[in-house]
Parts: sequence; structure tokens; C-alpha cells
Amino acid sequence: MSGIMKPASGMTITPHKVSVCVLVQVYAPPAQISVPFPFSSVSQHNRLALYLLSLIKSCDGILEPTLDQLITQLRQVGGLFSHWITDHLTNRLASLSSPDDLFNFFTDLRGILAGPDTTVMDDDQINLDPSSTLGVYVRRCLLAFNLMSFEGICHLLMSIGAYCKEALSTSASYDLPHSDDFSNASEALEYENMDLESLVFDKVNEEIKSRKRSYEGVSFHNHAPRALFGLVQDINVTAEPSHKNIDKPLECSPISQSDKLGVVDPSGGNFLRTNWQVQGYLLEQADLIEKQRSSFSLNAFESILKQLQRLAPELHRVHFLQYLNSLYHDDYPLALENLHRYFDYSAGTEGCELVTPSTGCNSLGRYENALLCLGMMHFHFGHPKQALEVLTEAVRVSQQNGDDTCLAYTISAICNLLSEIGISNTTGIIGSSYSHVTSIGTSLSIQEQLFVLLRRSLKRAESLKLKRLVASSHLAMAKFDLTHVQRPLISFGPKASMKLKTFPVNVCKDLRFCSRLISEFDTESELTITDGAMSTVWLENLKKPMGSSVFMQDNGSGTISDCFRFCAQPSSVPASVQQLVGSSYLVRATAWGAYGSAPLARISALVFATCFAESSSSEDVALAYAKLIQHLALFKGYKEAFSALRIAEEKFLSVSKSRILLLKLQLLHERALHKGNLKQAQQLCDELGVLASSATGVDMELKAEANLRCARTLLAANQYSEAAAVAHSLFCMCYKFNMQVENATVLLLLAEIHKKSGNAVLGIPYVLASISFCQVFNLDLLKASAAVTLAELWLSLGSTHAKRALTLVHGALPIILGHGGLELRGRACIAEAKCYLSDPSFSVIDNPEVVLDPLNQASEEFEILEYHELAAEDFYLLAIVYDKLGLLEEREKASASFKKHMVALETPVDEECFLFDML
Repeated sequence: MSGIMKPASGMTITPHKVSVCVLVQVYAPPAQISVPFPFSSVSQHNRLALYLLSLIKSCDGILEPTLDQLITQLRQVGGLFSHWITDHLTNRLASLSSPDDLFNFFTDLRGILAGPDTTVMDDDQINLDPSSTLGVYVRRCLLAFNLMSFEGICHLLMSIGAYCKEALSTSASYDLPHSDDFSNASEALEYENMDLESLVFDKVNEEIKSRKRSYEGVSFHNHAPRALFGLVQDINVTAEPSHKNIDKPLECSPISQSDKLGVVDPSGGNFLRTNWQVQGYLLEQADLIEKQRSSFSLNAFESILKQLQRLAPELHRVHFLQYLNSLYHDDYPLALENLHRYFDYSAGTEGCELVTPSTGCNSLGRYENALLCLGMMHFHFGHPKQALEVLTEAVRVSQQNGDDTCLAYTISAICNLLSEIGISNTTGIIGSSYSHVTSIGTSLSIQEQLFVLLRRSLKRAESLKLKRLVASSHLAMAKFDLTHVQRPLISFGPKASMKLKTFPVNVCKDLRFCSRLISEFDTESELTITDGAMSTVWLENLKKPMGSSVFMQDNGSGTISDCFRFCAQPSSVPASVQQLVGSSYLVRATAWGAYGSAPLARISALVFATCFAESSSSEDVALAYAKLIQHLALFKGYKEAFSALRIAEEKFLSVSKSRILLLKLQLLHERALHKGNLKQAQQLCDELGVLASSATGVDMELKAEANLRCARTLLAANQYSEAAAVAHSLFCMCYKFNMQVENATVLLLLAEIHKKSGNAVLGIPYVLASISFCQVFNLDLLKASAAVTLAELWLSLGSTHAKRALTLVHGALPIILGHGGLELRGRACIAEAKCYLSDPSFSVIDNPEVVLDPLNQASEEFEILEYHELAAEDFYLLAIVYDKLGLLEEREKASASFKKHMVALETPVDEECFLFDML
């Protein structure tokens, strides 16, 4: 759970920050005209401003850039005036050789800020707005310098000297300063050869003596105005150099979290970036690990995190990144250890939302956040009961501490838990720690409890104005309304008449609300991610060889690609918002698939894969790919589906329980059944069942899928009693865990079993019950398939029911021909032809096209699927029709095709090589 960092409260002055202040002085020199020297146009002036904004906000690393790197970027940004600005920067830094020089520098820096009483300004006058981004940065630097001790200033001078000396030592890689006055370069070389430590301490001794004579007992660092110093005089600023304390644990307070991030790396002399930038870097890396886990090396990224942990031990989020790094490299023991260490050190102080609890933080820290994360971890690893117990404890602690935000997220997590896993009875699971749940747990069913919790979660999120949680609650409500019938909770008194059906309109409204979030989200809590990501990409574009400069030159020599690179900034929409909106499209694809609209389901999955794949989790992207591949298998056949599957396998790891692996087993099982290879089908069915967890209530959809395919395999092997027993057991399991949508499919399978076993009378009640379920849950395509099965059952009872069966088929044909797959369309066409052929009043000679057209269409579709059993039945009927019509040649062709498919069905080809290649 990647939270939002706390706002920074302080800053440590480093040589890089001094360099930025020098560049800010160049950008906004006091008492200058609107286009100051050395800029020749407003566009050149703005280029430097954009670069400075990106420099202070970029989150591309943990260490500040060296002077070499800064000069390289200035040359890429500066264009025609790059030589002057690099010379000015190096000379200005070299001139800072004493504490007085630093004091005079920051005094001059104060002059570029507009005064607080300034109301009317000259249009040509340049002043930096104190409330702007650059203005706030300069003010923080001024305050940090004023709070520095004299010893700290001396160490800053030494760091500046080493900062410049390191750059000058590599001056051969870039030219010497291009200044007409060669004395500046000579002074720089002379400065390089000086003994910096001796020079600084000689000047320090002289300064101490002069200060003792001039300022009796007055602190050197107290240059701040009295009113300003009064605001910070209660903050203790250490007089020791920061690099001596890097191994000492720090207090977890706002000032320590920001002011101590300027520590120096003793191995390389580099300083950490600001707290804001380091936190942004960690947030970005947490997002990238989850989306691009294969591009992260376990040891390389771990070394970076250990370096950051050594330099800033108060940044407890490093432990969370170590947890993610271990988790996505399958080192689960180390991941759990890092997660526990994160909780131990941080006590949840970094939080999960930038909302202050109503009662403030207590001595226990944010224990409720730790419980929330622990419960989600139990859920992720398949321990639903432990997860529910921990989450209910988190509810109790959140209520006790008055943490409404954590309470809202915890209730939402409980809703997600109850909707994703199968819990037949919550008695004894939802304990007395949550009084609201306990009060309803004894009288309401699990789905009614879930509905109540969803409504409470939505209302609480709306009252707290947590927009993303509101959208997430609407998404959860859409999932609930898709598979549950809302019943009145009051069991007494007069009841208004109501239809026991789901309402697709409510599902559509909830999903549309999630989509609108992308234009209504609150950006204030995402400034770290948004601004940092845009600034990072802007600086990274400097390294791309797409022209001599990032921006077009004033003479019009810039290229179109330069303009495009400048404008191609990353989306300002936070990744969490994009992920939530993308999830709504996945649910929309599932809903359209259930309601029977295959084109809309495909479009929704395509929208997700096109627009939201980069910002979504790999599991969601794999789910979208799986839906698209399933669509190919249904409408284009297995050849197209397996080609797309190989592409998806290269993109996603086929680990246990992954969407791609499950889809592969499903497609291989379907293909084996169609080709009559029952041995291979049983093997694949067993492998599918092994993937499901043995824990009760976990992987219920996978367990139902495995049992359903087992029953279908037994049915194909003509083992009717065994298939019926498995299907009946599956129906009981689905009913126990409230999986009503799956029950509609199971009832239809039971009807198929009785139809093939010759007990049509016993099969009709099952198919009618399946149709009732389909009507309740608006499963239109499954209802059409059940209607075809019902027509086949009526035909099995005799020719007197042919017209009734034909009416059923004609009623289902519009949705089947518009949205059904190859198999369903072929079955409907065969059923229609059989209805006509069974009708005593129908003459084939008078209307041959009525029978031949659907049979020929069905033969084409079954040939694509290689469905030998139904293809043989189709060619058998074609041979009969051609015989009645006297078309002997066509009859022989149909008979040959019938024989070919029957031989293939009775003696299936062993395809172990194909199965081995796919697995």
C-alpha cells in the first residue's frame, strides 16, 4: 500500500542547491528588464524556468546530480547561451571561498523576491513571486541557511569546494569556460590546486577572531528576521555535520524526515535529494515494480535501497520497497520479513491518505493501518478467515482512534473480501469487535451483510470526500448488482411488490460514475507523483538524440520532433485513478459478456488494453488479454486463439494461477473435447483442479470451473451417472456459497446429461430452472443457449413437439446469430434443421433451402472448431437431405465427411507433442 508522504518541513543546504540558487539569480536578476542578459528572447528566458522547475521536482533518483551532470543538462537546454551560463555557474561557485561570501550570496538572493507589500509593479521589472514554486524553493533555502551553525557553514564551504574540484578534474570531457577573460579559467585552475581544507579553516579562524571583536555573544547564523526566527526557534538544529550521524536512528517527526535528507554519501560525496523528491522516487519505483517486474533486478535495486537506508534511516518506506522487490521476485519469506520491519519501524506513521484523524495521532502511531495491510496480505495469500479477523480488529482500532479514513478503507477491504471469496456463514468470523457487523450477522445472509457494508462504505467515503474510495465503492456496488438480487431487509410489515431480478441500469450507472472520476479527481494529494513524473520525463528527454536542443531555436531551425518531445508530457492523471477507471472497463467487459453482448464486451476489453494497460496491474492486464483471446476462440477458432496466446505468454509469466495459464488449460481442454481426445481432456481437467487452493472458500470460481469441466469430460465419455453426481455436487457447492450465476450453467449441464442419456423428461425441469436463473440475472446469451437445449429436449419426446421446439429456436436465433460464438450458432442451426425435418407437415422437396442453408452454415463453423461429434451429426443430416432431393454426388460428399469425422472421433490422434509445446 503506497501512501502519500507527509509535507516537507525543512531543507538542508547542499552544493547542488547553491547551484540552483545561482541559476535562479540568472533567471530573475533584481532590477532588470523583462528579458535580462544574456537572454535574447522571452522564449529563451522561459526555457531556463522550465528547466529549473523540472530540476527541483524530478524524481529520477535518490542522489543530487553532480556539477558535471548539471553542466551537461545546461548545455542541452541553454542553446546559444549555454557557454555563458555554464561559465557563470562555475565561476560563481569558485568565488564562494569564505563564510562571508556565502552570507553575501544569500543576502543578494533575498533581493530577487518580491516584497510582501508590493502591489503595483513595473511591467519591465523582474521579481520572483514568493508563493511560486521557485519562490518557495528560494525561501526554504534562505531559511535553511539562516538556521545553519557556523560549523555547518564551514562544512558547506568544504562541500562546495569538493563539488567544484570533482567537476574541474574531469574538465577534459567538456571544454574549459568559453570566456574572453582567461583570468577566470586561470583562477579556476588555481582554485583546483589549492588545499581547500587549509584555505577554509584559515579563513574560518580569521572570521572567528573578527566576529569575537565585532559581535559579542551574537550567533553568526541568526540572520533571519526576528518574526521569522520566532516561528522556528523551537526547532533543534544540530551543530554536528550530517554525515556523522547517518547511522543514528532519528525521531519520526516532520522536521527530522525532511531536514536530515541532505546527508552526504561518504563513498561518493553526493547528497540525497529533498524529501519530496526521494519520496516521489520511491512512489514511482513502487508503481514500476508492480507493472514491470521483469525489468527490475533483485540485487541491483536492493543495493540502491540499502544505500538510501544507510543515508536516511528515518525513511521507513524503504522497507516497503524492499518488501515489494522481494514479493515480485518470489522471495516470500524475505518479503514478509521486510513488511513486518516496515510496520515495526514506521508504526504506520506514513499513513494511507493525506487526511488527519479527528483525534490526532496517539502514542500507538497508526496501528490500524498496519492491521489493514496485514489483513490484505492474508487475503492475498489465501487465508480469508485470518484476513477477516484482522480487518475487523482494524475496524475496532480505527473507531477507537477516530481514524475515519482508515475505517472507510477497512470497510471497503471487508466488502472486497466478502465478494471475492466464498463464505457460507459468518457466524464466529465477524466478531464482537465490529458492533455494526455483529448486529446484522445473526439475522441476515452473507450477501445481505455484504450489501449493507457496501452501502455504509459508500456513504462514509462520500461524507469524507474521498473521491477514489467513492469510485471504488461504486465499482464494488456494480460487481454486487451484477451477480446478486437485492431483497428487502425488513422481514415484517407490509411489503411493496418487487421484481426479484438484477438491474443492469444500476450496474451501468455505477460504472459510468467510475469513468467520470478521471475528470473529477483531486490533484492535491497526488502532486508528488504527477509533478515529479512530468519533471522526470522532461529531464530524461534531454538525453534522447532528437536534435541539438530540446526546444526550437528562435531562428526557426527546430524540428517537428523537438516540438513533439517538448509537448509529450506524461498524463497528469494519477496512476491510481487510471487504474481504478481501467478496472471499471474490465467490469464493464464482464457485465456485457454476462448480458450477452459479445461486441460490447470485446470493445470494453480493447479500451482497457489500449488506454489503461500501462497504469494497471499485470493481473488486470492479463485478464483483459484473456478476455480478448477467449473472444478469438469463440468467434475465430482455436488457431487464431493459440497464436494470440503465444504472444500473451511472452508478455506475462505463466506462474501458478495466472490468468494466462488458466486460459491455456481451458482452451486446450475445449479443443481436446471437440476432437474427442478424452484422455488428454481428463489430464488437463486434473491439472486445472490442482491449481485451486484446498482452503475452504478460496478460489471458488476456479473450483467451480474445474468441477464443471470434469462433469463435461465424463459426459463426453458417456459416463452419465458419474457426470450427474459431479454436477449435483457442484450445484450444492454453488448454492452454499451463493454462486447463483454459476448455478444457471450447472443446471443447464444437468439438462444436457439427461438429454444424452435418453431421459428427456427429467432434463426439462433442469433447463426450465436454468432459464429462470437466466431471467433473474439477465443472462440473455445463456438463456438463448438454454432455449436451444429445451428445443432439443422437446424434439426427443417426439415429432408432435416439433413446432413448439421450432418456436423456441426462432425466439433464440436473433441473439445467437448476433452475439453467439461458432459452437452456439452451429448448434442452433442444427436444432432448426432438425425441427423442420421432424415436422410431418414440412416437405424438403418444396423448401430445401430452409434446411440446407442452416446445415451448410453449421458445417463451416464446426470445421473451424474441429468439433467432430457435432460436425458428424451435421453431415449426417446433410446426407439425408441430399438423398431426399436426389443429389447423389452431394450426398456422397456429405457421407464421406461424416465418415471422416466419425473416424477422427473414435480414434483420436495422440497430440502429446502439441500439448507439450503448449504447456
